[in-house]
Amino acid sequence: MFDTLSDRLTSVLQNLRGRGRLSEADIDATAREIRIALLEADVALPVVRTFIAQIKERAKGAEVSGALNPAQQVVKIVNEELVAILGGETRRLSLAKNPPTVIMLAGLQGSGKTTLAGKLARWLVGQGHTPLLVACDLQRPNAVNQLQVVGERAGVPTYAPEPGNGVGDPVDVARRSIDEARRAQHDVVIVDTAGRLGVDEEMMRQAADIREAVQPDEVLFVVDAMIGQDAVNTAEAFRDGVGFTGVVLTKLDGDARGGAALSVREVTGQPIMFASNGEKLEDFDAFHPDRMASRILGMGDVLTLIEQAEQAFDKDQAEAAAAKIGTGELTLEDFLEQMLAVRKMGPIANLLGMLPGAGQMKDQLAQVDDSHLDRLQAIIRGMTPAERNDPKIINASRRQRIAKGSGVAIREVNDLVNRFYEARKMMQQMAGRFGFPGGARGGSKTRKGKKGKKGKGRGPTPPKVRGGMPMFPGGMPDLSKMPPGLGELPPGLAGLDQGLPPGFDPSKLKFPKKPKDN
Repeated sequence: MFDTLSDRLTSVLQNLRGRGRLSEADIDATAREIRIALLEADVALPVVRTFIAQIKERAKGAEVSGALNPAQQVVKIVNEELVAILGGETRRLSLAKNPPTVIMLAGLQGSGKTTLAGKLARWLVGQGHTPLLVACDLQRPNAVNQLQVVGERAGVPTYAPEPGNGVGDPVDVARRSIDEARRAQHDVVIVDTAGRLGVDEEMMRQAADIREAVQPDEVLFVVDAMIGQDAVNTAEAFRDGVGFTGVVLTKLDGDARGGAALSVREVTGQPIMFASNGEKLEDFDAFHPDRMASRILGMGDVLTLIEQAEQAFDKDQAEAAAAKIGTGELTLEDFLEQMLAVRKMGPIANLLGMLPGAGQMKDQLAQVDDSHLDRLQAIIRGMTPAERNDPKIINASRRQRIAKGSGVAIREVNDLVNRFYEARKMMQQMAGRFGFPGGARGGSKTRKGKKGKKGKGRGPTPPKVRGGMPMFPGGMPDLSKMPPGLGELPPGLAGLDQGLPPGFDPSKLKFPKKPKDN
């Protein structure tokens, strides 16, 4: 969603990095470009004015003029101010001292409240909680049934005593849900409320009545990040009519400009707590202002990538695989396990996009095809356990069977096996170079411990002679005592095995002439 804004800001700040000193004119020009980029991204005008004023004030002060690298200092200021607009620090859920903790969702119809309820419930399960979904949207057709389906997918029960479709009292359902949660020992209650296509008095009154009935610990305003400037207007209306303690951004994976979402926190004064960036239940996480600012400025989001890896990879399996890498015992079964763990983290393009500098490779990332990993999985699953553990036994007939069973060409099976051997060899060398146990040490060395220089090799290693090389008293080798075949000399050097004769003239030796080039 923030690709356009990210590209513009990265381009503007990139132009600063090549300058040793910054004049006021440079700072004004940079601020002007940043202002245009924010306005084009649909950021609210009051927010843009505050943001630009803060940057210009700090950039023209001693903070930049006294820095060793003024350009990098300006980039640092922009990053810090962007973090401040997004909320500063990560805001956590406020849990009740006496369970259950009640979380109420509010927002317009179509903002994704019902799906978000399932995502939040699944996220809370991962945090060690036992949530209960409550169906209080009794106006929208099939809203109750949708919440039940989402809850089943998330593995969370749903409290829905009323059928909905215009039947039932949502305030009474919300009130009774608290007693149900205490009876079933649920420590979190998530109340899904009704929305409208636009802000109206009836919706606000119903939401206010539900809040009064259950006294929620958190009221989360769910806003569609794709609705533009209307997001700010709707947020202000809910703040004044119902009140909320936090904001949840949905549909961050859309292609809209999305800058209005950055304005919600600054306009309403309430923090952004969660963000949803996909249709799957796992496409949901806590909102970190510093990480989002880093991604917008093209600096990557390594911390989120590490957290996702920790959730997807089993620690014991990872340690066992690392040990096998060092000893060269990695098998295709281990490779399959690691591949499945990577797929759990999400699309490969999204993972690579979290790396610093990935913004410069957007065209290449757009061409990354996850279906290639699915084909590799099919090939490996088409092998027997013995073939996965020892790929050397995969002969021509076995490769033909694997290719036929996995629905691929024999060439793809050959490529997988060959690349696996190359990757295993490379990983073993890297493990030795970085000091992992069992790793093969890289780099050829001479007997003195110094690395051999390119083009100055010692040549073929001579055959070993038991007892050492026999020598004359003067230091010449005694070729007559060498094993058969080693004491034979070329014509013209006969007699050298008895020492050099008196008056020996090397210039009279006759060697075979070098043949002329045709």
